[in-house]
Amino acid sequence: MTETPQPPTPFHDLEQYIALPRVAGLRLSKDGTRLVTAVATLDAKRTKYVTALWEVDPAGEKAARRLTRSATGESSAAFTPSGDLLFTSARPDPEPREGADDEPAPALWLLPADGAEARVIADRGAGLGGVRVAADASVVMVGSEVLPRATDAADDERLRKGRQEKKVAAILHTSYPVRYWDHDLGPASPHLFTARLDADVTEPVAGAADPRLQLTDVTPSAGAALVEQSSDLSPDGRTIVTGWSVPLARGAQRAHLTVVDVATGDRRTLVEDAEADLGDPVISPDGRLVAYTRETLSTPYSAPRVELWVVGLDGADPHRVAVGWDRWAHHPVWLPDSASLLVTADDDGRGPIFRVDLATDAVTRVTSDDAVFTDVQASPDGRTLYALRSSYLAPAHPVRVDLAAAMASGEPVPATPLRAPAPAPALPGSLAEVEATAEDGQRVRSWLALPEGASAEHPAPLLLWIHGGPLASWNTWSWRWNPWLLVAQGYAVLLPDPALSTGYGQEFVERGWGSWGDAPFEDLMAATDAAMARPDIDQNRTAAMGGSFGGYMANWVAGHTDRFDAIVTHASLWALDQFGPTTDAAYYWEREMTDEMALANSPHRFVEKIVTPMLVIHGDKDYRVPIGEGLRLWYELNARSGLPADEEGRTPHQFLYFPDENHWVLAPQNAIVWYQVVEAFLAQHVRGEQPPALPEVLG
Repeated sequence: MTETPQPPTPFHDLEQYIALPRVAGLRLSKDGTRLVTAVATLDAKRTKYVTALWEVDPAGEKAARRLTRSATGESSAAFTPSGDLLFTSARPDPEPREGADDEPAPALWLLPADGAEARVIADRGAGLGGVRVAADASVVMVGSEVLPRATDAADDERLRKGRQEKKVAAILHTSYPVRYWDHDLGPASPHLFTARLDADVTEPVAGAADPRLQLTDVTPSAGAALVEQSSDLSPDGRTIVTGWSVPLARGAQRAHLTVVDVATGDRRTLVEDAEADLGDPVISPDGRLVAYTRETLSTPYSAPRVELWVVGLDGADPHRVAVGWDRWAHHPVWLPDSASLLVTADDDGRGPIFRVDLATDAVTRVTSDDAVFTDVQASPDGRTLYALRSSYLAPAHPVRVDLAAAMASGEPVPATPLRAPAPAPALPGSLAEVEATAEDGQRVRSWLALPEGASAEHPAPLLLWIHGGPLASWNTWSWRWNPWLLVAQGYAVLLPDPALSTGYGQEFVERGWGSWGDAPFEDLMAATDAAMARPDIDQNRTAAMGGSFGGYMANWVAGHTDRFDAIVTHASLWALDQFGPTTDAAYYWEREMTDEMALANSPHRFVEKIVTPMLVIHGDKDYRVPIGEGLRLWYELNARSGLPADEEGRTPHQFLYFPDENHWVLAPQNAIVWYQVVEAFLAQHVRGEQPPALPEVLG
């Protein structure tokens, strides 16, 4: 029997690609001896991802080992002070409470450190998530949704089940917003619950029913204040600091920081700022300070600034730190001495870890890798860091960083890989950097992913891939937007950071603010010119592609140049006057551009100049860029573009529509279809090949 030849890499076969394990999240135990991450893999039907928890050896000596197994998966891992592991899962409860749903919502489970079986310690019909545990006390905090009319837990359960049984999905709103990214808001809203992890729960008695935590709602009157906000629990378990959204006039809202007393539920405002949104609060190990981020409110003439601030837990002395540092700090993490912070920030196409000294305001780069770091964890002695590292050369994987060595030498250090749950996949090409000079003299840099064998004798066709955001950077691995899948098809994929990109300073952002069609477009064309000057790039075969803001730019490119052979636009903004009032956060968009700016920068005004075949892709459940943008773009391409439909309705343009997807295409088999259609469209218009049949799409 002849064996079927195996593809050289998983990127040459979409079924193999979607089956690659995906690592996310990292948690370190209080004593620094255990490190846990989550790994998502395909289920048996290959139609969804299921997440399991794995333990990684912090010393890098032992192989990673799987801790949990279930058909529903596990998430929200957190260690208790004694070393037990908490997580949430909708797996069946061995001892379900009376009246529990046949299909349970995520409950809180405890996996004892001694290796005993995991068991449920808390549940609610609405589900639990966002687990946090006090560092020095047996107190746990979880999030759960509560219906506004509910008087207690039993009433909430009754109301929720009543809606389910009557199949009522309607939501009556009295304030804005009503939805966010990919989900509807209401009628239930998020609340914070706390409980004590007493010995009667953590150490059950043989022969008795497993005890459950007594969850207390410490934010009973939150309303919608906790929607999309993050919270932290003090080391002593007595205090919560959380982002708190406040509704304002004209459909706007502002986020400030609120303190909640765990014992009484009493609330007080910690910091409020009429000129900024505040978020990501983190309480210091000594319980005295709170670090947070401050994002200034943008105007049509000024981009936002993201700053790192610190305030006393008592509300004293809110002040900015790292004042002279021209980068946007995110995800602050306290070192054990409470005297310095670790942050990550986009920086020149990377995302290093930085240390901020509160006494001197000095910022020191810790990591030297050409990579992005997330989920930073500090060891109990503050000498070692653990994080997930990713780049265009490898997806997220756990690493160890010698912080003590970096501080002693004053130089950034490389991270050391730990033994990961999944090996990095082989790549179908190589990675390079390209630099260009824009018309105003500004440096514009890009990553360029090249296929194997690209050379002057065999130049590769070029695909310009424009990132979304627009306040973002092409700096790390993405399972959704993965250039290696197109590299495996023989394309050189250019990933530029034009004006508005983060990691190059505030001035670089300001260059494109309020005028998306000017500097960002010119930067993209300069980057394309620089790539095409390379001998291993085929100047006569080119395409452009982008999603969200990248889709907007793809539409703008289509109406302002005919240099590309094909253009793919996903979840794209088309008519800015229509987009503004219908996006999920219209109040934010209203600060972005004046009506005159929006009209001047709207791609729909240039539809008659589009002479390049376009593939339009949109999901019906997209709330950030509503489906109306895609529908209007598709109609106007057929009716008014430079390549309109003929008398029989035929057009070189195509529309790939996903009724069940949102801003992203997340279902594994839908992702396969997305790439199949994109590859076929590019093959037809860039390479002049006959497109393959796509039965999953055409029926």
